[in-house]
Amino acid sequence: MSHSRAGVAPPVDTLVRRLIAVPGREDRLRHLEVLPARQAVHEDWPDWVPDDVRRAYAAQGVARPWRHQVVAADAAHAGDHVIVATGTASGKSLAYQLPALSAIRAARGPRGERGAAVLYLAPTKALAHDQLAGLESLGLDVRLAAHDGDSSREERDWTRDFGEYVLTNPDMLHRSLLPSHHRWARLLGSVRYVVVDECHHYRGVFGAHVSHVLRRLRRVCAMYGAHPTFVLASATVAEPEVTAARLTGLDVVALTRDDSPRGEMSLLLWEPPFTSHAGENGAPVRRAASSEVADLLADLVAEDVRTLAFVRSRRGVEQVALTAADLLAEVDPSLPGRIAAYRGGYLPEERRALEAELRRGDLVGLAATNALELGIDISGLDAVLVAGFPGTRAAFWQQVGRAGRGAQDALGVLVAKDDPLDTYLVTHPEMLIGAPVEASVFDPSNPHVMGPHLCAAAQEQPLTEADLPLFGPTAREVLDELTGLGLLRRRPRGWFWTDRSRAADLADIRSAGGSPVQLIEADTGRVVGTVDAGGAHNQAHPGAVYVHQGETWVVEDLDLEHHVAVMRRDDPAWSTTAREVTDISIVATRERQSWAGCELALGEVDVSHQVVSFLRRRQPGGEVLGEEPLDLPERTVRTTAVWWTVPDDVVAEAGLDALDVPGAAHAAEHCSIGLLPLFATCDRWDIGGVSTARHADTGVLTVFVYDGHPGGAGFSERGFRTAVAWLSATREAIAGCECVSGCPSCIQSPKCGNQNNPLDKAGAIALLDALLAGAPRPGGWG
Repeated sequence: MSHSRAGVAPPVDTLVRRLIAVPGREDRLRHLEVLPARQAVHEDWPDWVPDDVRRAYAAQGVARPWRHQVVAADAAHAGDHVIVATGTASGKSLAYQLPALSAIRAARGPRGERGAAVLYLAPTKALAHDQLAGLESLGLDVRLAAHDGDSSREERDWTRDFGEYVLTNPDMLHRSLLPSHHRWARLLGSVRYVVVDECHHYRGVFGAHVSHVLRRLRRVCAMYGAHPTFVLASATVAEPEVTAARLTGLDVVALTRDDSPRGEMSLLLWEPPFTSHAGENGAPVRRAASSEVADLLADLVAEDVRTLAFVRSRRGVEQVALTAADLLAEVDPSLPGRIAAYRGGYLPEERRALEAELRRGDLVGLAATNALELGIDISGLDAVLVAGFPGTRAAFWQQVGRAGRGAQDALGVLVAKDDPLDTYLVTHPEMLIGAPVEASVFDPSNPHVMGPHLCAAAQEQPLTEADLPLFGPTAREVLDELTGLGLLRRRPRGWFWTDRSRAADLADIRSAGGSPVQLIEADTGRVVGTVDAGGAHNQAHPGAVYVHQGETWVVEDLDLEHHVAVMRRDDPAWSTTAREVTDISIVATRERQSWAGCELALGEVDVSHQVVSFLRRRQPGGEVLGEEPLDLPERTVRTTAVWWTVPDDVVAEAGLDALDVPGAAHAAEHCSIGLLPLFATCDRWDIGGVSTARHADTGVLTVFVYDGHPGGAGFSERGFRTAVAWLSATREAIAGCECVSGCPSCIQSPKCGNQNNPLDKAGAIALLDALLAGAPRPGGWG
């Protein structure tokens, strides 16, 4: 490790050569891609922008906006619903702030009374407060207010009575504004614009919940005479007009041309080597991505390269910062103070201070969770390190895009973790670079999601036939079921909520399904968070080591009857993994496709789970220390699955009968689950799988991949739609792995309930070859 004492980072190409030249790293770089620079295209300010708004931006250095900002602002000003889908640091904020601030200024009454309001929705409080700080810096006479869980009663009252530009989040809409809409009537009746920032964040079950919150918002605003224009923004969303329409229920215009400048980006795909250690069943194990990132972070800080390292876990963030600081201390005792950690769980003032130090250059290196992924204005960075693929291309480009904001050149490094998806991507760069980002997958028609929101809407104002199209074509069917259950009552004027309790409490919009379980601190009785019912069985069972808000807890008791888990703070030297028995039965087949004797199908299934024990694993290292039995009830969930079958004659023709057929199916199932996030915006923990050499419902070898949420979340359906590409990538990931008989980079799974046994790597390749032999060619179905 060298140390640049000049205080100026070397050119990016020099940095790349130095990183690769370190002894022992010769074989770690899998691919280098140089993304070209782009010139800016400017446009004049729209005539409708007030002079004071124009001067405020000019004072911040925006002499003329970029062309795409003007096109988007003009469309929103004209009343078109718009999604601005341009790159990271492309100035999307100005595109929606111009019409929003102009409307507020133009509609102000003669005595300063509110005439127009704006609701800004962010997925995180940090992003909302960053936006608030940016708006305040303009110095305009606009009444700004943040409305979130940290707001005092006095602040909330002021926001309700006087706020013009209100920054909040979907949870607060769902739990505060909409249930109490009578108190917020003057604000809701004056809403001119609704801004949905970083809208790609709303996916899966959470995305489905948010889509209904936005529909309820439209309905309540209309009750008070307001029909707001929606402006959505995302740097990384595929099919933006489809995603925006699904979220809002409106026809939305997509603006995707990006006229902002961009410097040259050197992107490195990096894979740590195998270590001398053996993992489960003797499998080889790669060096941890976080350890590799700590080394690279230390190297870059020593070169005075302003670097942000994204690490997935809060504990990992602290460890990377500490390790990098220790390495720097060996070079220069003054350097460790130039590195810090940034994660959720810090106080707001601590996070703001770290952001300011990074902007000023007092800090050169920062290890962070994805709390810094979403739009927070950290400019002037030279490099970004990503410890493990963050799950989607969208999130990856969000993170890498934090470097080189503006026209400066930048360095981005993806360090693969020991995982099938990461290994596949660093060895198949075409699937990451130049490939479109994933579609945001969520299903608003999921009755388990829609039902609670129809109840909440009925409590806000009795539902009528005229309201039903707002919630989609299946709303009447769900409404009839709710009525039959006695949750709603039909009257001549519509459907009424029958209970005195808050209907909004039925829908925990961040829960994956089922009644949420409260996490209680043993000593104080304080509620520290919630986990959904399925997660409680797997993550909050007695004896579980549970990480929440950056703190490590050990669960003492899980009371499923009262939906409570009691925990105490601790920092054991092990982690826990639940082992469960899973059974699956086919309820209905929705679609099927014949693949020359094999079959691919999509439909409804019943999945039964029972957590029977948990493993304690040494940390770090992963060595199994012991297994503890558990006595938890079986859970059955009806959900959506994609499955494929291979008949006996195809198994025989492929020579599979001489191999371990159950192990082949099991290995193919594991890797296909690991690769599905490449094609659907999900995490491998959002989906599950079952494989069997002969399933009772099909009579032949069958592999299922199912959504882990009641009613489905759209993930398995996406797998069905992209099956040829998805399963081909699965086959390539297994065949291309450097291991001999299977490892965590291909067929082993950290969530396997059978301790990754049996698994047959060669059999999985043969099985997938037999399946894909009859599949439609690329460009056809799939």
